[in-house]
Amino acid sequence: MKSFDIPELYKSEIISKVKSARKLEDPRKRDFAPSLLDFGNVRFLIARHFGFCYGVENAIEISYKAIRENKGKRIFLLSQMIHNPFVNEDLQGHGISFLQDTEGNQLIPFSELKKEDVVIIPAFGTTVELENKLTELGVDIQKYNTTCPFVEKVWKRSAKLGEDQHTIIIHGKNNHEETRATFSHSSQNAPSIVVKDLEEVKILRKFILGELPITDFYKTFENQLSTNFNLEKDFNKVGVVNQTTMLASETQEIADFVKTVMVEKFGEENIKDHFADTRDTLCYATNDNQNATLELMKQSADLAVVVGGYNSSNTSHIVELLEEKFSTFFISSVDEIKEDKSIQHFNLHTGKEEITTNFITSKEKPTLILTSGASCPDAMIDEVLLKILDFFPGHTPVEKVLASYSK
Repeated sequence: MKSFDIPELYKSEIISKVKSARKLEDPRKRDFAPSLLDFGNVRFLIARHFGFCYGVENAIEISYKAIRENKGKRIFLLSQMIHNPFVNEDLQGHGISFLQDTEGNQLIPFSELKKEDVVIIPAFGTTVELENKLTELGVDIQKYNTTCPFVEKVWKRSAKLGEDQHTIIIHGKNNHEETRATFSHSSQNAPSIVVKDLEEVKILRKFILGELPITDFYKTFENQLSTNFNLEKDFNKVGVVNQTTMLASETQEIADFVKTVMVEKFGEENIKDHFADTRDTLCYATNDNQNATLELMKQSADLAVVVGGYNSSNTSHIVELLEEKFSTFFISSVDEIKEDKSIQHFNLHTGKEEITTNFITSKEKPTLILTSGASCPDAMIDEVLLKILDFFPGHTPVEKVLASYSK
């Protein structure tokens, strides 16, 4: 796989050695069991797969290249590069300004842009409408377009489905930048609808099979449908694609359910004419992160710490899985871990930060799970690990643990 040129501040001294050892030992990633770092009086289970993915590293490399190549010019990011505050703040520290926030609200009017300005398209991609607007202003949006190749793969698959007269069902969060972009691109070629989870698809089933009135369909899925979507005509042939940061297992579950609906409507013998198999659109990194998290859930541990942006979709899914079994603390950086052993962490269910005192168990030799999402630099995991180690005086030195590393 390609090696990217990313700034040193994102690189890790500890985690990188663990990942390298596992990669040499298991290059094909057949084993998703976590790595063990035993410091004597505290142990860490490190997820087999986490941190910057291909698309994120590609976006970061291009962004810093834009900074180096355009000294003296105004440089803008269409919106956040990725959902990690540390990365976005560092880019802003290098003089980059955001044109929009993550929900598409304008921060700087497009009317202020000039042809010579540099505009970077983030890893999530953007809508066809915004691409056209920027192009009309004379701005070059291709030179520093960091759209993730796996997002573009979803767009290409959607285009092919549209050519074959399929309606596109997009598994994603309706207000997420990537889903807005995918919806915009798929709508160019086919009727499109966004669904956030299996429960919404179960409701959709009742409309497809005529069990609920047509008028209620347009109210239920308001703002999730492409223009002129026709319930009576547009569920003849369907394909399911996804926001790449959604759990692959959930997307597959939705696709499998939609297939059963089409079987109900058209019969098993005709299913190939009405349902497209789209497993090839699932993102490898999201899938690997999920598999690594599922392996973590098979372990015995006292708590889990997950590091990442609170608006990061893929990180949130990791938290959701781990908290099914462990006391799980979702933090954005090492700064949330306080000297008095309290931790400020994000509650996904309330959408608010909370403080837990003495979050580390008093148990002798506790075991802690440590992982992150795809938009978190490994250097941040190093910082969290070292900060926690400070609470365990007399622990085995890091260098010795790494030298004798074994999973």
